[in-house]
Amino acid sequence: MASGDDDDPIIEEIDVYLAKSLADKLYLFQYPVRPATMTYDDVNHLAAKIKPKQQRVELEIAIDTMSPNYCRSKGEQTALNVDGTGYDETNTYSTKLMDKQTFSSIQATTNTSRYAAAVFRKGELHVTPLTGILQMRPSFSYLDKADNKTREREAANEGGDSSQDEAEEEAKAITVRFARPESEQARQRRIQSYEFLQKKQAEEPWVHLQYHGVKDGRSEHERQYLFCQTADASENSELVKTPKEYLTMLMPPLAEEKAVKPVGPSNVLSMAQLRTLPLGEQVKTLMKNVKVMPFANLMGLLASGTDSTSVLRCIQQVALLVQGNWVVKSDVLYPKNTCSPHSGVPAEVLCRGRDFVMWRFTLERSVMRKEITAIIKLPPEDVKEFLEHVAAPRVNRGWEFLLPTDLDFIKKHPDVAHRQHMLWLGIQSKLEKVFNFSKEDFTPKITSQPEPVHVSGEQRLRAAQERAQANQPALQKELDARRGGNGVHVKQELLDEPMDTSSPCSSSSPSIPNGSVNGYPSATSPDFDHANGGSPGNAPAPELQDFVINTFRKHFVLTLNELKRLFNLHLASIPAGRSVFPSISDHMLQDAILHCQCKQIMVPFPAQSTAAHDEQKVFGVWETGDDFDKHRRLLYEVFTKSYRVRRNIIQARLTQELGDVSKADMDRLLSECCSSHAGMWYLKGTIQS
Repeated sequence: MASGDDDDPIIEEIDVYLAKSLADKLYLFQYPVRPATMTYDDVNHLAAKIKPKQQRVELEIAIDTMSPNYCRSKGEQTALNVDGTGYDETNTYSTKLMDKQTFSSIQATTNTSRYAAAVFRKGELHVTPLTGILQMRPSFSYLDKADNKTREREAANEGGDSSQDEAEEEAKAITVRFARPESEQARQRRIQSYEFLQKKQAEEPWVHLQYHGVKDGRSEHERQYLFCQTADASENSELVKTPKEYLTMLMPPLAEEKAVKPVGPSNVLSMAQLRTLPLGEQVKTLMKNVKVMPFANLMGLLASGTDSTSVLRCIQQVALLVQGNWVVKSDVLYPKNTCSPHSGVPAEVLCRGRDFVMWRFTLERSVMRKEITAIIKLPPEDVKEFLEHVAAPRVNRGWEFLLPTDLDFIKKHPDVAHRQHMLWLGIQSKLEKVFNFSKEDFTPKITSQPEPVHVSGEQRLRAAQERAQANQPALQKELDARRGGNGVHVKQELLDEPMDTSSPCSSSSPSIPNGSVNGYPSATSPDFDHANGGSPGNAPAPELQDFVINTFRKHFVLTLNELKRLFNLHLASIPAGRSVFPSISDHMLQDAILHCQCKQIMVPFPAQSTAAHDEQKVFGVWETGDDFDKHRRLLYEVFTKSYRVRRNIIQARLTQELGDVSKADMDRLLSECCSSHAGMWYLKGTIQS
């Protein structure tokens, strides 16, 4: 001020006093769901309580039941749901009417060092630091009490003979287990868990308070403590800080800000923070969190413009290729000098067991957990964790690999695929020595049964005619021998004999099972469609092919049962004598479907499904030549995970692969291929009764 600024003169000097009488007791209440013009000053406060350590406050405020805006019937119904028909001291609403509401607090900020309440009087500014800033919001805990009452009533209705239950309890064997010593890592997880925090909060007792209104005499008396007392004023001294020190006190360094920032959950990955790391660390962090991922998805998570060659170089250091997808290496998940959080098994042993699980998935789509446990001899909890990283349980199929085989990556990067294959051969040789097995032990056994033979209706008819011609001389001799009055009768008997339409080779080959796909054993294909290999038979008749194409272009998705029904209707509509269709079997119809740019969708129906076998064979249009084909293929892929899904799951999958998908496209896709029931979407014809 030595230089003097004429344009900014000092108008007045105000003495500032620090009042400490309420320094550790002063709270600021905010009501974010209430307009500032509608205060609770004149509303009757029934009760108040506080947990000082947690800075939690609850207020009970009366509701004006005589207000014209109050619905009395709703209030009575709420009280009845909460307290029931009985009456005791624990009832929430003693008047059988919802006549009060509870406000519960949450902390608006954890650091109140910069906030204070100030009052101005006679040219003096008195400042009192705030202990906390609390936001008061309505509490709906009474709804929880109503739910508990409902459960108690249901349990009472379903309860049986208690003496019988006690007898059953006495007959049960008791298993005694001793808790393992808790590691420091497990202890930290437990302390940070929601359940532990809730328990700690419940341990602090409530301190009940007496509420005094704004105009109450006691409130006026307490407000006087907001002013600095005369004795304290004599102790105050002038501000001797330099301007720089004073500004530092007002605005502390940014380092203090970082110290009070809340720490995010350990299972949440911040993409903004991730992209500040080097590329190798980004890839390692992503793989460690996701466990298994296609290369295309990995590139989508990294910053745009990232070089794919550099990413390939980094991914091979932290992951292995399994069925065209990248799976994080075992030593990344289980570093040296660590152990299993479940069983305490050392990391080296865990890595060997997990490598065996991953190697098995390089050979086949599904594995059985019992077989894995019997070989690697690790606790079931660890084996389950290995499988959950890369697979999902399937009914009657064990654990199936999470993702379909990424054939596109293998075609684009054959050198990487070959290098990974050689790496797996080296891992296999080590595993064979450790676990004492050979690869042949897991090779599927080839049965000696001959392949089923596809026999058309025309071939059967021709074979029957040839046998009839071969038997003609013998039949003629028998007719001559019986001639003499009964020739007509014999001839009629021969005409009534059913024609043998079996295959000439039926004695040496088994019959074609109606349940097999296309009459041929389904190959172990990495795609979700396990039955779309080429048919060894001839192409279907052009007329049948035209019918199938036209039908699928109209319906897009059909079960085999529905297609047969439509085919029978088509046959019935053809005038007599003009039908060009020979005898059509189920296998011929399936072959025609697969020849017409359609594929079977392997829908995982539940084991207890009541659908017929033909209803569980679902086919969909695979390629029509328009851009909407990729939408349908992604939809089919979603339905290979579950036979019923929600719309948002389909929307998320399409958005992940194709970007933003309009509502019109979603509606078109669902109307073409799906039906809805009870909020879930099913492929056409697959809704279970």
